[in-house]
Parts: sequence; C-alpha cells; structure tokens
Amino acid sequence: MTIKIPALACLLLAGFSVIAADNIATLRGDAALHEQGKATALTPVENKDLRRKRNSPMEPPTIPHKIDNYQVDLRTNKCLTCHSRKRAADSQAPMVSVTHYMDRYGNFLAAVSPRRYFCQQCHVVQHDSKPLVQNTFKDIDELLQKQGDPR
Repeated sequence: MTIKIPALACLLLAGFSVIAADNIATLRGDAALHEQGKATALTPVENKDLRRKRNSPMEPPTIPHKIDNYQVDLRTNKCLTCHSRKRAADSQAPMVSVTHYMDRYGNFLAAVSPRRYFCQQCHVVQHDSKPLVQNTFKDIDELLQKQGDPR
C-alpha cells in the first residue's frame, strides 16, 4: 500500500505538467500550475452611473460605479447609505428591490433580509470589455414586436 501512494502522486504531478504544457488561457497567463503567473490586467471599472441593459430577465443589475473600499460586513453595508428605502429619494439612487426585504417564506421585513444583505454575492461592477461569447437573448417585448404584438 505504501508503494502505491507515491506512485499515484507521481502520476498526478505528471498529469498536471501535461495540462500546463497545453498553454490554456487563464487569468494566470501561461505559467505552469506550480509557478506564480503574472495576472492578466482587467479593464478598468466603469464609473458612469448609467444602468446597463440586462442580458436575461433574471440577471441582477450590475453596479454602474466604483465600489473600492466599500465596507460590507455584519455591522455595516455602505451600499445601503444610498440604496435603502429611507435614502433612495435623497440620493436619487435606485432603491433595492422589495424582494430584498422578504424572508424565505415571503414575509416582508423592516430591514434588508440577511439572505440579500451581501450585495456583491449577486451584483458586480461594470467593466467596459468585449463579450467573450455572443449573446442571442431577446426579451419578451422584442419577441412580441417581431410577431406583431396583439396587445
């Protein structure tokens, strides 16, 4: 049994070096898995405060401004200083959806639900970059328009 484990380890390491030799494009660049690669630079974050069109009906909206150093932890959520129900009118920022104030049973809460409190688990900042794949999504309004909307 003790002879099999080192042999298995050698086979795994050999497999990793074969994969690394394929030069698969990753954020690490073309560095081997056991080496420190130079990270690929991302495009800068957009800071235009303009909402983007969504690519699918259930896609969470992207964040149209920088959020560097925004504190979001158990005690503080910097996003809610502008996007909460109380502050949205003064800040002219869109209020978080009413679904964020509901618990898992559909009951409305006085504050943002703990399930929806950490904004960046769904929402991301916008980058001005080319799409990696073509998007062919068409929303219902676009489909109805092509079919001669009967409404």
